[in-house]
Amino acid sequence: MASKSWKNFIVLELSPELRAYLTVLYSYLRFLYFARHCFQSLYTPSARSLLAMGQESAGIVTSDGNSVPTFKTHKGMGLVNHVFTEDNLKKLYTSNLGIGHTRYATTGNCELENCQPFVVETLHGKIAVAHNGELVNAARLRKKLLRHGIGLSTSSDSEMITQLLAYTPPQEQDDTPDWVARIKNLMKEAPTAYSLLIMHKDVIYAVRDPYGNRPLCIGRLIPISDINDKGKKTSETEGWVVSSESCSFLSIGARYYREVLPGEIVEISRHKIQTLDIIPRSEGNAMAFCIFEYVYFARPDSIFENQMVYTVRYRCGQQLAIEAPVDADLVSTVPESATPAALGYATKCGLPYVEVLCKNRYVGRTFIQPNMRLRQLGVAKKFGVLSDNFKGKRIVLVDDSIVRGNTISPIIKLLKESGAKEVHIRVASPPIRYPCFMGINIPTKEELIANKPEFEHISDYLGANSVVYLSVEGLVSSVQEGTLKKQRVKKQDIAVQENGNGLQCFENNGHCTKEDIMIQENENGLQCFEKNNHCTACLTGKYPVELEW
Repeated sequence: MASKSWKNFIVLELSPELRAYLTVLYSYLRFLYFARHCFQSLYTPSARSLLAMGQESAGIVTSDGNSVPTFKTHKGMGLVNHVFTEDNLKKLYTSNLGIGHTRYATTGNCELENCQPFVVETLHGKIAVAHNGELVNAARLRKKLLRHGIGLSTSSDSEMITQLLAYTPPQEQDDTPDWVARIKNLMKEAPTAYSLLIMHKDVIYAVRDPYGNRPLCIGRLIPISDINDKGKKTSETEGWVVSSESCSFLSIGARYYREVLPGEIVEISRHKIQTLDIIPRSEGNAMAFCIFEYVYFARPDSIFENQMVYTVRYRCGQQLAIEAPVDADLVSTVPESATPAALGYATKCGLPYVEVLCKNRYVGRTFIQPNMRLRQLGVAKKFGVLSDNFKGKRIVLVDDSIVRGNTISPIIKLLKESGAKEVHIRVASPPIRYPCFMGINIPTKEELIANKPEFEHISDYLGANSVVYLSVEGLVSSVQEGTLKKQRVKKQDIAVQENGNGLQCFENNGHCTKEDIMIQENENGLQCFEKNNHCTACLTGKYPVELEW
């Protein structure tokens, strides 16, 4: 979400479920082939039903990668398959690298001038920038830029990021751009929340803010013949992709490589991919990856923190069954993001999992519709009832979240009118009580059902026989169970030391000086980092940084 834009980024894989997230292709062996392959994926039948997270606008900027590059841009309002036609895609085909973006506004107006990627001229040539997130200090930063005579032509906070990157830091030589210094300056001015792609000449920089609030991962393009050969350990690298979600990689011939770490600056060039720097957070502050990515936003086959989203949601369902059992005949779900949690709940309780609703796949996600009327109309079109599966039976209906209550109430009514004896609601996440200021469209406390007087009697308000939410502690433990198991450093192999550059680790035969460290092996060898923590601000009101509003 940049600009209160919910910036989902991708130009590559465009299935109906795919949250269109920022993806960049840098194919250094077969540029033309891969550019055509990725952009033509816009024309698959599934693309025509793409109603994912970025529903307001879309854009692509490509470059030929020359020393004085030619940038080619196409942006427009609407869904990806409406914005891009075969004719306007043709001008993008002969490019060597590019970045794409779809927008769902969380700041800034819904208008063409706020479409991304943004392109600006700098002292060292043009740059193109795509942003997922929302700056927590956007108002103060806007005033500061304007006070220094920097004109802004949009209401998007993403434009401010672009202007900060265009600023020449004092330590930079006139003839050589210092992108690490420029990005460090951005991180100093704006602590969170953003993942970025920055395209300059023949290089793309992938960046996450030091808190790691918004996701970003890297994929490696491999030969088509090796895609399904799981036993093959190494394959020729034909290019690189970067996306907010790893689920986009497989369908365009790429394999998940690794995450971009919090504060990391990754340079992707024709010859290599390398970490330029990892910028630490302010002393004492923990990383703060958005826990709501696991709950709702991500596709279940995406990987965050070395664990699959599906597995986390399944564990949430199991934990919910421990916390909130109920006498019932069957377990079902509100399709489809809650299905893993429902399966986990059913398995833990020993009840059968049965489908009671079928989903119209060509209706968008109601949570992200821009106003109440559109959300309510979306619900009416979204589901059909499989009444033969549940007449006269007691249903446990598992949902991933209840934000406003506009979706679940008519579903409960529909099930009871169709013959359900009882409907018990179990929510695989805690009540959302606070707005998000880091890129999720939860703008006011007043519209959240957990803050309404009716919440004290929510089962009556919704028309259910009972309603129970997963606890905050249950959600956090379900998420962190996988990260602690997979990423804890073996004490006998690694020693950890804190110094002015942050946390570092070294191979030895002694013992770690810290307990909970996660380790990652990348192109620079063995590195370790403090264990993952998560932003639960929308649930607890504890924001990772001080807000400026």
